[in-house]
Amino acid sequence: MDLGDQERVTLALISDTHGTLERVLLPWLAEVDVIVHAGDLLDPGELRQLAPKSGHLVVVRGNNDTPGQWPEGTEALLDTLPEQAYLDLPGGRLVVEHGHRVNPARTRHERLRRRHPEARAIVYGHTHRRVIDTDETPWVLNPGAAGRQRAFGGIGFLRLTATVDEWQVEAVTLPKRGRDT
Repeated sequence: MDLGDQERVTLALISDTHGTLERVLLPWLAEVDVIVHAGDLLDPGELRQLAPKSGHLVVVRGNNDTPGQWPEGTEALLDTLPEQAYLDLPGGRLVVEHGHRVNPARTRHERLRRRHPEARAIVYGHTHRRVIDTDETPWVLNPGAAGRQRAFGGIGFLRLTATVDEWQVEAVTLPKRGRDT
């Protein structure tokens, strides 16, 4: 997707909804230009609920996005999900993949950076743990879980704002509500 000619693009980076997207996030997600889902969707019905301003959704396939875990009859949609996605934004390229094929975990960021040196930032999911690693370029970002399963650190997402001159990333986390987080 090429949005590099825009002055400013705001993205919601989400992952690991596992069919349990937290509905209270929907108003926030509707305020962005693009929603990026870094895999483990499991319920394609959730895509109908995601309505960014531009209508642009980018979804990659996670390790749990398999025919056995998706509802029957949705295989054709599942087959359209790529392993990786590339978005040209103002000021650089964003690369998205689920991250489950980049192991061992202790060297995941290093390996992602070597795999995608052309990126300004790399988004991955899989771990359900939010990470904002902006110490070197490309940045490595994990939005954590936007669903109710294993949302370590709380249910939420990352909001990325990209302009030609500057990228900013902000964590949005729901308040804990007892046993479901």
